[in-house]
Amino acid sequence: MRDFPSCFGESGVQVADSSSSASRNGQNPVTCLYQAQLSGRACVITITWSKNLMGQGLTVGIDDSANQCLCKVDIKPWFTKRKGSKCLEADNSKIDIFWDLSGAKFGSGPEPLECFYVAVIFDFEMALLLGDLTKEAYRKTSASPPPSDAVFIAKREHIYGKKIYFAKAQFCDNGQYHDIAIECDTVGLNDPCLEIRIDKKRVMQVKRLAWKFRGNQTILVEGLPVEVFWDVHNWLFGSPAGNAVFMFQTSQPAEKLLPWSSSQTFRESQSPGLGFSLILYAWKNE
Repeated sequence: MRDFPSCFGESGVQVADSSSSASRNGQNPVTCLYQAQLSGRACVITITWSKNLMGQGLTVGIDDSANQCLCKVDIKPWFTKRKGSKCLEADNSKIDIFWDLSGAKFGSGPEPLECFYVAVIFDFEMALLLGDLTKEAYRKTSASPPPSDAVFIAKREHIYGKKIYFAKAQFCDNGQYHDIAIECDTVGLNDPCLEIRIDKKRVMQVKRLAWKFRGNQTILVEGLPVEVFWDVHNWLFGSPAGNAVFMFQTSQPAEKLLPWSSSQTFRESQSPGLGFSLILYAWKNE
């Protein structure tokens, strides 16, 4: 998670500069991390979906367990590359990336919702397969199924609003998708309040936000403990273009996040049972 927030310390969340730059440049990237096996070797595959005035794009990166980049492929803009493949060599192994987004359907964000596939094949074995066109992907790639499926371990995205910010999340494998609403009105209020709702039910409220602009609290989703970290300093005291950041973390004990570096968490996220992280950068629309 190289460009995820730089650390969670006792002072709260610190936001990486790269996300601010992406938003100011008119991009709306969504980055997803998957833990996978490459012929028995642990790795993390990073999928970044983006959308800007030039069109939509896709970046695929593969890092090994030592956080060394094995390969990175940029596929953009899609109006010329909606369907195709790329073959690379890494550590005397063959890596193939196939994609078909020619009929993909999208919502408001850069991620496709259906009618697509993205496949990463390592030495003729399917390491990661995204999308609903599963049969088409296996037929096109002729890859063999993996011994175990890749695990979705982290996601980062940008959300926008004036007072309420919306996102969706699946906090555990095969769990249901939940609607997240973050509400915080900071305009002209002496004592703003932060409220988070899951599926329209209030699960967290932070009063006296000017004194508690950074912090963390545990909530329950489907009976699963989810640690919520927040940093709204920029909303209250920063520039008008500043953003807040929220992190929803399952399973991992809070003490493991103090201190928290991107490279350390990148490695620790590959260990079984550490759960899923959702990081939201919330930008105020003026």
